[in-house]
Amino acid sequence: MLLSYLKLAWKVLLRRKFFTFISLFGISFTLMVLLVLVAAVDHFRGAHAPEKRLDRMLFVNLLSQSFKDGGRMSTPVSAHFIDTYIRPMKTPELVGFTSLGTNATTFAGNQSLTLSMRHTDANFWRLMDFEFIDGRPFSAAEIKQLARVCVITRHTARAFFGTDQGVVGRSLEIGPYQYRISGVVPDVPAIRLYSSADVWVPYTLNAADFRDKRFEGQYFAIMLAPSTGAVDAVREEFNQVMKRIPLPDPKRFTSMTAHADPPLASVVRQLTNNQESEKDGMGLFLTVCAVLALLFMLLPALNLINLNVTRIMERSSEIGVRKAFGASRQVLVGQFLVENLVLTVLGGALGLTLAALVLYAINESQFIAYSHFGLSWNAFLMGLMLTLVFGLMSGVYPAWKMARLNPNEALRTSGGGPR
Repeated sequence: MLLSYLKLAWKVLLRRKFFTFISLFGISFTLMVLLVLVAAVDHFRGAHAPEKRLDRMLFVNLLSQSFKDGGRMSTPVSAHFIDTYIRPMKTPELVGFTSLGTNATTFAGNQSLTLSMRHTDANFWRLMDFEFIDGRPFSAAEIKQLARVCVITRHTARAFFGTDQGVVGRSLEIGPYQYRISGVVPDVPAIRLYSSADVWVPYTLNAADFRDKRFEGQYFAIMLAPSTGAVDAVREEFNQVMKRIPLPDPKRFTSMTAHADPPLASVVRQLTNNQESEKDGMGLFLTVCAVLALLFMLLPALNLINLNVTRIMERSSEIGVRKAFGASRQVLVGQFLVENLVLTVLGGALGLTLAALVLYAINESQFIAYSHFGLSWNAFLMGLMLTLVFGLMSGVYPAWKMARLNPNEALRTSGGGPR
């Protein structure tokens, strides 16, 4: 019986090519967009090198201070603030920091290059899981000694020396300074907000910032919890630490807040400018995303329902003949559901293919430098299941309605109206 349904469904889809094309386009395009968006989000917040332990990491991005006369100043924190208040915390397994990325202009041969540079401490290399192609990270001793050392990416090494091997120990001129290369790492995608750069140097080389005792600076603090279950404990201890920190200038400010958030939550907090509340807004953000995704999936489903109603009404004569020859309601409803199921599966396969092609094109174009987007099979299966649900829903009502028609009435009906 099922094989007969499948054969009949295939013939019907081939006979009504325009309907089949419109339906396949709606299903495949929707699924393709969903898969591409999920791939981008996963690449941003997923555990990918060198940020492989994001599920155990909390980030302090901004320190917000409220002025007495109104308004608020939000800035990254200083190395002094991290060393004085965050590093002594008991619950984190490790505390480190990295600076905002800054651009530095240099020359490789006759070519001018703009490099992204970060200043870090030694713990940064223990927090992030870099795979060194050559050499090693700079050490705490080198940072303390103000040694002009650096770690560079494969792309940077090839731009300057034509190779990424055998460059450790050589000098690299950036601006007015010469840096000795201590290690070479793979290129880091620009979407990795806390680790991407072309060059990393010790934070102590920024003398003015290093000796600055203000709370405001240019660093992101990174805390690694001992386990995923300890993340909340680290967050709670940080909140308690913030309550004990005295205002740096009580004459100008009335309050000071900072938050230790997971990576996506920290970005959501900045986008929503939600610096005062202890809640990071992730609940509302995820709810809105889920509603938008459902609406996005629902639109093609509603279109498919409309097309199905029109298609089935046009086949009223066929239904009447089949009922006259003894076809039951269950048989007729089953036939239309199988047709929708075949259409949905074909649309899902086409959507998966289109998504793979789009992601391949994005990766090859390097639209986001050094990024490699991959398909999420979990997202594909979830999207396909939703598509199947909506596809079956779109066929149940019109099929059930037509299956209830009296054979004589069905034979007199064409295109939804009596002959």
